[in-house]
Amino acid sequence: MPLGSSRRHFLQWAAGAGALAGPLSRGRLLMAQQPPATPLEPVYVYDPRATVAVLKGEERRKLIHDALVAIDEQILPGLKRKKYVVLKPNNVSTENQLAATHADTLRGILDYLAPRFKGPVVIAESSAGETLRGFDNFGYNKVAAEHKSQQVSLVDLNQEAKYVVHPLIDANLHVQPVRLAARLFDPDAYIICPAIFKTHNVAVATLSIKNMTLGAPLHNAPKETPRWNDKRKYHGGVRQTLYNMMLTAQKMQPFWGAAVIDGYEGMEGNGPGSGIPVPHRVAVASTDFVAADRVAVELMGIDASWMGHLLYCWQVGLGQYDIAKIDVRGEAIAGLRRKYVLHRDIERELQWMGPMNEVPPKLG
Repeated sequence: MPLGSSRRHFLQWAAGAGALAGPLSRGRLLMAQQPPATPLEPVYVYDPRATVAVLKGEERRKLIHDALVAIDEQILPGLKRKKYVVLKPNNVSTENQLAATHADTLRGILDYLAPRFKGPVVIAESSAGETLRGFDNFGYNKVAAEHKSQQVSLVDLNQEAKYVVHPLIDANLHVQPVRLAARLFDPDAYIICPAIFKTHNVAVATLSIKNMTLGAPLHNAPKETPRWNDKRKYHGGVRQTLYNMMLTAQKMQPFWGAAVIDGYEGMEGNGPGSGIPVPHRVAVASTDFVAADRVAVELMGIDASWMGHLLYCWQVGLGQYDIAKIDVRGEAIAGLRRKYVLHRDIERELQWMGPMNEVPPKLG
């Protein structure tokens, strides 16, 4: 399976990224010298080919629209069976526009839907902060006002407070429950994920699956007491986070419609909230979220074998991660690839690839 180069290329990347990430640390040298981790084998072999649109353009709204048009025949069969559409943006920050789904991304999706779907559209998010504050800061209220004919409404999933319960593991490998937004499991909803090209401090990169799985857990609504936050249940050790993302994706994947990943202006460095802009001018779209993220990883110049949660999702049959089994429409990947500078903690992020030394050896 051609997942890209192994860890030996980490040294090459880190040296090239030195201007932002600082000198090559001893930890990075040690990691670069380690042998590659044992290749991951599929639990359920996933053979279907996937189709991913890759487009470039100088206008974000049109770029997003055109990326969805490029896979139109794959979206329409699912769309016509649904009663309404959910757009699940990425609002990890309610203040920093670079870290959040742009209003023009939503406009591009609504432009695509307008001649194809006559039902209502819900923009729904469970931000780490106050969701409605982010909607206001990023102009989503204006988007809804501009598209009254499409019955666009805004929903704070934390305030809606409807959820399904799903099991995760905690830092001690004990089972713990998490509350996930019920609207993202509605069989009547066609769910579109407007994600972003961003580096990340745990998962290496934030793309569509990261947006869906970490946007689903709820926390208390504003002014609700006592305070609680199920998003924190994902933020333990790196292995725990990656595995819990896969467990959540298993629950959510049957309800996913299409992913469109906005790389018009990506984020590199210390993402997902504090990185710097990358004027990449690309967009990716697919009904296979694993394949969409696989292509985006390639466009960001990231070694595909480093993406633990995506590999886990491929292993359990949630989508296609083998680049040789992905049909790309539009632009060639090679001509649009950029080398994103990764988070300063990248060597710690990659420790999931090696042996787990945090627990005692096996007994018995």
